[in-house]
Amino acid sequence: QVQVVESGGGLVQAGGSLRLSCTASGPAFGSSSVGWFRQAPGKEREFVAAITAIKKKTWYGDSMRDRSSISRDSDQNTVDLQLHRLKPEDTAVYYCNRMTSIYSTESYLDEWGQGTQVTVSS
Repeated sequence: QVQVVESGGGLVQAGGSLRLSCTASGPAFGSSSVGWFRQAPGKEREFVAAITAIKKKTWYGDSMRDRSSISRDSDQNTVDLQLHRLKPEDTAVYYCNRMTSIYSTESYLDEWGQGTQVTVSS
Protein backbone atom coordinates (compact mmCIF):
# COMPACT_ATOMS: atom_id res chain seq x y z
CA GLN A 1 0.00 0.00 0.00
CA VAL A 2 1.11 3.49 -0.89
CA GLN A 3 -0.37 6.52 0.77
CA VAL A 4 -0.89 9.35 -1.65
CA VAL A 5 -1.55 12.99 -0.91
CA GLU A 6 -3.62 15.12 -3.25
CA SER A 7 -3.50 18.90 -3.32
CA GLY A 8 -4.28 21.91 -5.44
CA GLY A 9 -8.06 21.97 -5.32
CA GLY A 10 -10.08 25.05 -4.57
CA LEU A 11 -12.88 27.33 -5.64
CA VAL A 12 -12.75 28.59 -9.19
CA GLN A 13 -15.16 30.31 -11.52
CA ALA A 14 -16.50 28.56 -14.57
CA GLY A 15 -14.01 28.76 -17.39
CA GLY A 16 -11.07 28.84 -15.02
CA SER A 17 -8.18 26.45 -14.51
CA LEU A 18 -6.63 24.49 -11.68
CA ARG A 19 -3.55 22.35 -11.30
CA LEU A 20 -3.89 19.37 -9.01
CA SER A 21 -0.92 17.49 -7.64
CA CYS A 22 -0.53 13.94 -6.36
CA THR A 23 2.51 12.81 -4.46
CA ALA A 24 3.64 9.88 -2.37
CA SER A 25 6.84 8.74 -0.80
CA GLY A 26 8.79 5.68 -1.84
CA PRO A 27 9.82 4.01 -5.09
CA ALA A 28 6.55 2.10 -5.50
CA PHE A 29 4.77 5.28 -6.54
CA GLY A 30 7.42 6.34 -8.99
CA SER A 31 7.46 2.95 -10.70
CA SER A 32 3.67 2.70 -11.03
CA SER A 33 1.08 4.02 -13.40
CA VAL A 34 -1.00 6.66 -11.67
CA GLY A 35 -4.51 7.82 -12.36
CA TRP A 36 -6.77 10.66 -11.35
CA PHE A 37 -10.39 10.05 -10.49
CA ARG A 38 -13.21 12.22 -9.24
CA GLN A 39 -16.40 11.77 -7.28
CA ALA A 40 -19.21 14.28 -7.26
CA PRO A 41 -21.84 14.28 -4.51
CA GLY A 42 -24.31 11.48 -5.02
CA LYS A 43 -22.39 10.02 -7.94
CA GLU A 44 -20.00 7.13 -8.41
CA ARG A 45 -16.28 7.66 -8.66
CA GLU A 46 -15.24 8.44 -12.23
CA PHE A 47 -11.96 7.98 -14.06
CA VAL A 48 -10.39 11.21 -15.36
CA ALA A 49 -6.88 10.46 -16.63
CA ALA A 50 -3.83 8.25 -16.10
CA ILE A 51 -0.17 8.12 -16.97
CA THR A 52 2.39 5.32 -17.08
CA ALA A 53 5.63 5.41 -15.15
CA ILE A 54 8.48 5.12 -17.65
CA LYS A 55 7.21 6.06 -21.10
CA LYS A 56 4.61 8.46 -19.63
CA LYS A 57 1.86 7.25 -21.92
CA THR A 58 -1.45 8.90 -21.12
CA TRP A 59 -5.10 7.91 -21.25
CA TYR A 60 -8.13 10.09 -20.63
CA GLY A 61 -11.69 9.44 -19.65
CA ASP A 62 -14.51 10.92 -21.65
CA SER A 63 -15.55 13.46 -19.05
CA MET A 64 -12.52 15.74 -19.31
CA ARG A 65 -10.63 14.40 -22.30
CA ASP A 66 -10.34 17.78 -24.02
CA ARG A 67 -10.05 19.86 -20.87
CA SER A 68 -7.37 18.13 -18.87
CA SER A 69 -3.72 17.24 -19.13
CA ILE A 70 -1.86 14.75 -16.97
CA SER A 71 1.88 14.81 -16.42
CA ARG A 72 4.44 13.47 -13.99
CA ASP A 73 7.77 14.53 -12.62
CA SER A 74 9.81 11.48 -11.76
CA ASP A 75 12.39 13.48 -9.82
CA GLN A 76 9.74 15.05 -7.61
CA ASN A 77 7.62 11.89 -7.46
CA THR A 78 4.51 13.83 -8.41
CA VAL A 79 1.69 13.38 -10.90
CA ASP A 80 -0.13 16.56 -11.84
CA LEU A 81 -3.52 17.07 -13.44
CA GLN A 82 -4.08 20.37 -15.19
CA LEU A 83 -7.77 21.24 -15.56
CA HIS A 84 -8.94 23.78 -18.11
CA ARG A 85 -12.24 25.48 -18.99
CA LEU A 86 -13.82 24.18 -15.82
CA LYS A 87 -17.59 23.81 -15.60
CA PRO A 88 -19.86 23.67 -12.54
CA GLU A 89 -20.43 19.97 -13.26
CA ASP A 90 -16.72 19.39 -12.70
CA THR A 91 -17.30 20.07 -9.00
CA ALA A 92 -16.10 16.97 -7.18
CA VAL A 93 -13.46 15.55 -4.91
CA TYR A 94 -10.49 14.55 -7.03
CA TYR A 95 -8.40 11.55 -6.05
CA CYS A 96 -5.27 9.88 -7.35
CA ASN A 97 -4.27 6.26 -7.07
CA ARG A 98 -1.76 3.83 -8.48
CA MET A 99 -3.05 1.62 -11.26
CA THR A 100 -1.95 -1.66 -12.80
CA SER A 101 -3.07 -0.47 -16.23
CA ILE A 102 -4.00 2.99 -17.41
CA TYR A 103 -6.52 1.40 -19.79
CA SER A 104 -8.33 -0.48 -17.04
CA THR A 105 -10.07 2.19 -15.05
CA GLU A 106 -10.94 -0.19 -12.22
CA SER A 107 -7.33 -1.33 -11.73
CA TYR A 108 -6.48 0.98 -8.86
CA LEU A 109 -4.21 -0.52 -6.22
CA ASP A 110 -4.43 1.36 -2.98
CA GLU A 111 -6.93 2.66 -0.50
CA TRP A 112 -8.27 6.05 -1.40
CA GLY A 113 -6.75 9.14 0.15
CA GLN A 114 -8.64 12.20 1.27
CA GLY A 115 -8.66 13.75 -2.16
CA THR A 116 -8.77 17.43 -3.00
CA GLN A 117 -12.01 19.37 -3.42
CA VAL A 118 -12.63 21.23 -6.66
CA THR A 119 -15.59 23.58 -6.65
CA VAL A 120 -16.57 25.42 -9.80
CA SER A 121 -18.98 28.32 -9.45
CA SER A 122 -21.23 29.46 -12.26
